[in-house]
Amino acid sequence: MEKKESPNQEIKKEPRVLPKVTIFSGKIFSIIKFIFGLCLLPLVYASSISFLNEFSGLDKSSQNNFWAGLITLLIIYLFIWEPTIIYVKGQKILEIIFSFFKPLVRVAPYVLPVYTLILFFGYWAVSFISKSPKVLNYFLFLFGFSMGLHLIFGAKSLRTRQQDFLKANYIFGFSFVYILNLILTALILNFIFAQFSIVNFLNNSFRSTQGIFYAVFKQLFLSQ
Repeated sequence: MEKKESPNQEIKKEPRVLPKVTIFSGKIFSIIKFIFGLCLLPLVYASSISFLNEFSGLDKSSQNNFWAGLITLLIIYLFIWEPTIIYVKGQKILEIIFSFFKPLVRVAPYVLPVYTLILFFGYWAVSFISKSPKVLNYFLFLFGFSMGLHLIFGAKSLRTRQQDFLKANYIFGFSFVYILNLILTALILNFIFAQFSIVNFLNNSFRSTQGIFYAVFKQLFLSQ
């Protein structure tokens, strides 16, 4: 007597095979992102130099506290403990905040340094009560620490993504995130310090990037 299959019996599904057209279009899109990523690299370099030049105009104590926070994060990450759980908790906070719009839920954790923003609004509130230099120094230390946390784990998340043809997601994605975070950092410092000008930062970044592209174009097409 033949056995009848139970309606509740699990049906094994064959692994889904993507059409060749989909795979090909995905690779084309990755190549385009890779090209755009390469085009962003001069802006990454120019904005970094411009930021450092503008940042060097601050007093030494402020500079030292910011770099101390960043270096502390690097030491902890490299030699003691990877604070992954702290980064993940921050991502979940952003997911809750932007839960009303799903595209932002996917992008915001990579783009926005949630702990840095919380610190800034906290310092802004406290500054109405106390203008103590110690409060500013603590903030700058944690500011550097939180920015380092965001950039390191953001880069790690992008680097470990699967099916990243030519590492396009990493090169384009991290370059884009880095530039946006540098602008956000400059904006925060512009609000806190009169010596730091985000207008000068943006202008110098644009001019330097323009000069790099012109030099490359001249070398490739105008040189004899």
